[in-house]
Amino acid sequence: MPPRNTQDLMPLERIRGADISHVADRARRTLGDDVMILHTRMVREGGVSMVEVLAAPSSVIDRVRAQLEPQPFPRNMRAADGAPYRIALVGPTGAGKTTTAAKLAVRRGMFGAARPGLLTLDTYRVGGMEQLATYAELADVPFEVVFDARDIPAAMKRLSSCDVVIIDTPGRSPASAELTERWRTLLDELAPDEVHLVMPATVRADLAMDIGRAYSATKAHRGATHVLLSKVDEVPRESGIADLALSLDMPTRWVSDGQDVPADLKPGVQRMLRAYGLPVDAEADWMPA
Repeated sequence: MPPRNTQDLMPLERIRGADISHVADRARRTLGDDVMILHTRMVREGGVSMVEVLAAPSSVIDRVRAQLEPQPFPRNMRAADGAPYRIALVGPTGAGKTTTAAKLAVRRGMFGAARPGLLTLDTYRVGGMEQLATYAELADVPFEVVFDARDIPAAMKRLSSCDVVIIDTPGRSPASAELTERWRTLLDELAPDEVHLVMPATVRADLAMDIGRAYSATKAHRGATHVLLSKVDEVPRESGIADLALSLDMPTRWVSDGQDVPADLKPGVQRMLRAYGLPVDAEADWMPA
């Protein structure tokens, strides 16, 4: 997963001129008749006021939308055999997986009428289980802990009333390869339908690529299928979060923009498009998946 240049991800042109009609004409000549104006502002150049626009071809915008947009959830969250839909959260230590798992499980209507449940494999971190257990109890959400493979059948049986199960996992550390192998084996046994890589939006681009490789699929283990950027509220330049999501080359359902449970979780594609200044279909601040 080599680093990708931002301009390759979303080639944008800044074009200046005396007035908007001249600038728009230059944008069409430069980028084609399907050009879309994303931002317009007044600037001064050599003491002269000018119009500056940020523009991109609409074909590029369509490509960005297609890359970020996840497949819709199935109409019936349960499989043909009655098994609940399973969504796992993986990622580095401190990325916010446990808090995000709580947000997904306890927000009313998150999955429409589907009933959520919580399961954790994070039996190593002090306080991790207790944190999820508290949220689950307050929201009346079924909660299970899996220590080893022998626990899985009974845990899933106790979660049989749930239509979707959110699976929390430990943070990955290079110093704990044995523990990582153990929980990834358990995760494979649980066979999640989606694996979301929870990535802090504050992470350096090169480190993000390394983390992405660490959670990619291998011969032994399934890999991340989606990216979920956390700590978005800590990033000063919004377009940077869209660059990061596109560089990881995975669709995104949600972004996390704070610690408040369950409020600080938002639809991902809309947030990314707004970060680039792209048009977004009208929607409420929150729409259940």
